[in-house]
Amino acid sequence: MNNSKMWLVVKPTVGIPMFLGAVAVGSFAVHVSVLTNTTWVNDFLTGKEMASIETPAVQNAAAVIFDETVTSREGDLVKATVVLPDGREAHAYFDASPETKLQSTAMATTN
Repeated sequence: MNNSKMWLVVKPTVGIPMFLGAVAVGSFAVHVSVLTNTTWVNDFLTGKEMASIETPAVQNAAAVIFDETVTSREGDLVKATVVLPDGREAHAYFDASPETKLQSTAMATTN
C-alpha cells in the first residue's frame, strides 16, 4: 500500500468516513448543478417527450473531382482533387475499386 504511513497520522475510523463523505458531497453537488443548469434532464426525468434535434443543412461542402487520366506510381491509385469551400485545393489518392484493378490487369495481360 503506497500511503500506508498516512494511517499513522489519521486514524482509519476518521479518515475513511471523511473520504466517503467528501465523495458523496461532491457527487451531490455535480448532480444538483446538472439539474439546475440544463433543461433536458428535468424533462427526461419527468417523462416528457424529447425534442428532436435537426441536423443543419450542409451549406459549405467540399467538392471532390476524380481524375481518371492520372496514373500513379503503383498503378492502382486514383487521384482526386478536393476543392474546399474557401477555394483551397488538396490532392488525395484513393485505392481503385477491385473491378478497376481487374480491368487494368486484364488490359496489361492482353497487350
